Amino acid sequence: MASAAVESFVAKQLDLLELERDAELEERRSWQESISVKELQSRGVCLLRLQVSSQRTGLYGRLLVTFEPRKCGSAPVLPSNSFTSGDIVGLYDSANEGSQLATGILTRSTLKAITVAFDETHDFQLSLDRENSYRLLKLANDVTYKRLKKALIALKKYHSGPASSLIEVLFGSSTPSPASELDPPAFFNTSLDTSQQEAVSFALSQKELAIIHGPPGTGKTTTVVEIILQAVKQGLKVLCCAPSNIAVDNLVERLARCKQRILRLGHPARLLESIQQHSLDAVLARTDNARIVADVRRDIDQVFVKNKKTQDKREKSNARNEIKLLRKELKEREEAALLECLTSANVILSTNTGASSDGPLKLLPESYFDVVVIDECAQALEASCWIPLLKARKCILAGDHKQLPPTTVSHKAALGGLSLSLMERLVEQLGSHVVRMLTVQYRMHQAIMQWASEASYGGQLTAHPSVAGHLLRDLPGVAATEETGVPLLLVDTASCGLFELEEDDDQSKGNPGEVRLVSLHVQALVDAGVQAGDIAVITPYNLQVDLLRQSLAHRYPELEIKSVDGFQGREKEAVVLSFVRSNRKGEVGFLAEDQRINVAITRARRHVAVVCDSHTVTSHAFLKGLVDYFTAHGEVRTAFEYLDDIVPENYSHERVQGCGPAGTKPPGVASSGRRPPGSRWPEGGREARAAARPDGRPLDCEAQSRPSLNGGCPEGVGGRDSVDHLRAVIAEFIASEKTQLGFPASLSSHDRLRVHQIAEEHGLKHESAGEGKKRHITVSKKVPPAQALLPPASPSPAQPERPPSDQGGGAPLDLKALHLERLQREQQTKKGQEPVATGRQKLPEKKKKREAKGPAAIALPAEEDFDALVSAAVKADNTCGFPKCTASVATLGQLCLHCGRRHCLSHHLPEVHGCGERARAHARQRISREGVLCAGSGTKDRALDPAKRAQLQRRLDRKLDELTGQRRSKRKEKEK
Repeated sequence: MASAAVESFVAKQLDLLELERDAELEERRSWQESISVKELQSRGVCLLRLQVSSQRTGLYGRLLVTFEPRKCGSAPVLPSNSFTSGDIVGLYDSANEGSQLATGILTRSTLKAITVAFDETHDFQLSLDRENSYRLLKLANDVTYKRLKKALIALKKYHSGPASSLIEVLFGSSTPSPASELDPPAFFNTSLDTSQQEAVSFALSQKELAIIHGPPGTGKTTTVVEIILQAVKQGLKVLCCAPSNIAVDNLVERLARCKQRILRLGHPARLLESIQQHSLDAVLARTDNARIVADVRRDIDQVFVKNKKTQDKREKSNARNEIKLLRKELKEREEAALLECLTSANVILSTNTGASSDGPLKLLPESYFDVVVIDECAQALEASCWIPLLKARKCILAGDHKQLPPTTVSHKAALGGLSLSLMERLVEQLGSHVVRMLTVQYRMHQAIMQWASEASYGGQLTAHPSVAGHLLRDLPGVAATEETGVPLLLVDTASCGLFELEEDDDQSKGNPGEVRLVSLHVQALVDAGVQAGDIAVITPYNLQVDLLRQSLAHRYPELEIKSVDGFQGREKEAVVLSFVRSNRKGEVGFLAEDQRINVAITRARRHVAVVCDSHTVTSHAFLKGLVDYFTAHGEVRTAFEYLDDIVPENYSHERVQGCGPAGTKPPGVASSGRRPPGSRWPEGGREARAAARPDGRPLDCEAQSRPSLNGGCPEGVGGRDSVDHLRAVIAEFIASEKTQLGFPASLSSHDRLRVHQIAEEHGLKHESAGEGKKRHITVSKKVPPAQALLPPASPSPAQPERPPSDQGGGAPLDLKALHLERLQREQQTKKGQEPVATGRQKLPEKKKKREAKGPAAIALPAEEDFDALVSAAVKADNTCGFPKCTASVATLGQLCLHCGRRHCLSHHLPEVHGCGERARAHARQRISREGVLCAGSGTKDRALDPAKRAQLQRRLDRKLDELTGQRRSKRKEKEK
């Protein structure tokens, strides 16, 4: 009689599985009916415009077809997708919207190609043309759902058997039995650390349940393999399972090296080529019974041929009886061959659902297995774990419940408990006395590991000495640079205006600004000697994956660019993360899942670079802890140090239109909110470092001052008091007559970031110079626009100098000063003088002479005449917005939708006058939203031409008149 806990669990799980199944069917139905194939591809469940690159026969008679994207450029790659080995896919002809051509099993997926196995017994001839275009669509798997449901029902009806005591322990009806007293084993792997040895001994001594918690890099698979070897040494029969084919194949490879008799169950198309020899099909083909089975099948075929040729009834009856006997013998021979293969293996491996009783395991006795091992248990639905668990009296679960949970489609089912794994439930229910945690990790630098240890693993992890201090610069052929010498790097885009794309689909987000930053950092790593194959770029969103691949894949073919989910279980020397989210609402989406961030960070061995908007992501507590940790233990850079053409957030188009305080704009910014073409914003960046003296000291200035921070403490300052002190120092500098302010190299990376941000808020120039510990910041005042209007002699009484308080970013700019500044600059250009403008470097002599030949400038009013000023402003408004172009646009011009300025026909293109990036972002949004690549590329208009329609209508009317006349004449003849 099943306990009440089991009955309640089974009833709830069946309901949740029904919700999950309904959600999956509804999703597949919507894919077929209401969602375009382009949208399906953006969701990662469909691949379009594929062509056949090769066909071959393999995997025991099955047809293998490899598809690749149609070549419409150099090095085509597949879009980001969720296809994995073992998925069931439907094949469709792109030119035909009808039924699918075939159903196959995906065997291999790479960045540039995907291979599908089709069964040769399919009821139609699969003939694929290399010139045709095809698409692949993920299909629902009915078999998996039926097996899960069947396992739950079997659990409810389970009365007596090998798993009775195990069921009582797993549902809390009884406590685990006391551990057996065993002598310390002689380990096959002599390099196991103390925590691994303790986990092996603990697993062997338990009678019902043992849980091995293996955080990233702690050698969980190594420990599981040792446990299996020790169990086989004791004469136990082991069934080893995992939720995915790749996890099972990983164990098969490790056990095969130990020369164990192993058998891998499952469809050959789902197995790695390297372990094909251990599959059931391959082992069967090598047995003597296989030859007998082939002879029996040949006899059956001969009797069939003989039966067709004869017309004698008696002979036909004898042939039917003979076929019946031969089929009975064939079944017996096949089962004998299967049973021989199963019983000769010490370890049988399969996926959780592959261990179902409707497969080959039905031939084995109920109590055949002694131990069930489930690896990666934290990623499996609990219902799937009960398929193998009912076959043994003891189970060993291994995994990490602090990483990604089981994948579900139904959000409602996940919230109801379907995404709660068996391992996580047992850890919460039974506590630490059934768990042994591996504590020494062999992957990450100590600084990377420490964050994960403190955030997710209670601070219990320690780094092995072999990896505790390793950096990228320690790799062969890698130079020691700023990038290769730090394990943690935070590139902060806060206040830089690098917002995410506004997409209608909440599941797909992109950020072109972060793509540029990631590309620059990857380039810096590769230039330093790091192999592209040792770098991974990871992001939570498929759209960002596509944008990153478009930017990087053709330059670095070996570089892996994947989503967080697609990279779980992997590792690389360097990992660059793009968090994507940057918005004023503080929405973080997928980033709010702590386990996903834990997975992303712990993929790295020597270096992690996180590109994010700290203002957005710190709205979530877990992410705030990550940013704070990187700030305290790593290097922090602002996006200003990488990109010269950033338009800061507080100077964005919306802020200029009145969204910001008092509609403020920085000096020299046009009314559209964009910086003038040719200028740099902010001043400095990486180029400024080269301008520093060799000794790392800042450039000299007559009025330079050095503030004394933290009382002269060489370690710098941190925290809220530090920010207030920095603001006070900069405010005092603004109020003074000094033109330049230098900060010492003792500032921490966090304080340097704050200086950049505070200087930007006040409209000051800020430069970063020096390398490593000698890096320092110099802040200087920008030349006020009013000063640019003054003649070299003493100031004119009509144009008094603006007070220093108007130089900051918080005070409104004088509209008159903006227009007069532009007029003065053009007049100076005409005379061959160098214009005085904020953030402009001195032009080379040749370039200055060339620009001096420009068109005539607008005459500058001699006095401060308001009417003349208005007239000059109107004239400027009717002039092309491109610098130094005086063409009139009053009657013939083009208004730019992105910057709001009119340009002549020579400069109206966005890429010419400086709006290229905005135009590209707008085009990407339109492509994603409407599917329109260019004018006329949308849905084809199949309506008839009006003239042709009228002609057809006239012909139709004429034909009807003729037929009507014929009927009337026939009727008259009948009446006569």
